[in-house]
Amino acid sequence: MGEGREEALMITYNTINTAMPDIAEAEVTAWLRQVARSYGKVLGDVNYIFVDDETILSVNQRFLGHDYYTDHIGFDYSEGNALSGDIYISLDTVRTNAALYGATPAEELRRIIVHGLLHLCGLRDKSPEEQTRMRQAEDKALREQGARGKEQEKTVASEQSSCPRPLPLAPNN
Repeated sequence: MGEGREEALMITYNTINTAMPDIAEAEVTAWLRQVARSYGKVLGDVNYIFVDDETILSVNQRFLGHDYYTDHIGFDYSEGNALSGDIYISLDTVRTNAALYGATPAEELRRIIVHGLLHLCGLRDKSPEEQTRMRQAEDKALREQGARGKEQEKTVASEQSSCPRPLPLAPNN
């Protein structure tokens, strides 16, 4: 198995009781790998599990003893600098929060995806100071992801414009 294939397997995206969100998995994985590197970390096995509100409530009750809905719950299995964990994300709560904060559901989902990884990197958000640091880290990662996306769009556009047009297929006789 090639090195690129092994790296692609480090982050998985799964669902329970909901449809898979429309995310570019390879692009998100590359972005998260870069975020981890910026904290001196490498990706181990990180599993994103997209769920509905009832599933996140059940996870919250069963494993944390909390009786409320939340946008995400993370279980950190990291060892040393290798990040590993399960990150449950409620797509229902992501949509609700997006409306509350004036964001699109896609923007809010990207924020929660990186938020979960930042927790694995060691950032916390219990105190007001920690919340400020977490928000700044999220904003920085989202800006970098936006810049990466624009750069990738330029690369794809230039590759497409420099490629010769395919020749029409000859009819089969």
